[in-house]
Amino acid sequence: MKIKAVLFDMDGVLIDAKDWHYEALNRALGLFGYSIGRYEHLTAYDGLPTAVKLEKLSVEKGLPRSLHKFINEMKQRYTMTEIHNKCRPVFVHEYALSRLKGENYRIAVCSNSIRNTIVTMMDYAGLSPYLDLIMSNEDVEKSKPNPEIYVSAMKRLGLKPEECLICEDNENGVKAAENSGGSLLRIKAVADVNYTNIKRRIMELEGGGK
Repeated sequence: MKIKAVLFDMDGVLIDAKDWHYEALNRALGLFGYSIGRYEHLTAYDGLPTAVKLEKLSVEKGLPRSLHKFINEMKQRYTMTEIHNKCRPVFVHEYALSRLKGENYRIAVCSNSIRNTIVTMMDYAGLSPYLDLIMSNEDVEKSKPNPEIYVSAMKRLGLKPEECLICEDNENGVKAAENSGGSLLRIKAVADVNYTNIKRRIMELEGGGK
């Protein structure tokens, strides 16, 4: 089956933003004397929407649910500050997406972040011109690890799962990708997201490899 689209997660894949989200959330939580350790965030909270992270904190650490809305709003404000200060174009990503676009692959970003965060990061990273579709946690009822975001993206692109390659890095995203029926390119670091690696995986899949 020919691959016709490449679907990217954002944080940890196209944007090295894990620390930005961690710092922004902890800054918001710190207003009320709560915090998440860095290791704890990477192992238990990575890739989850802020609302889900806050619910976990309520269950595990007693964070009052009445504070969720305010903390979430402050976290988004702090995240925007991090984006404005730190998000810049990365040549290997611009090159990869421009080459793929030039070869007529459809390109989508499917992230558990809110739409405003995704759009802003893609603009600051110089990647917006190459995107055919953006899917946020506001476009689905169930966020990753549920596969809904990828299944919905495939439908919007008018493609079958086997025609799509998904680039994901964390366990929640990998589960979503695998359960959507699409093929997976597992990303360990944002530097792995380059034209050579993506094309190699596409050739493996089209050649019948795993």
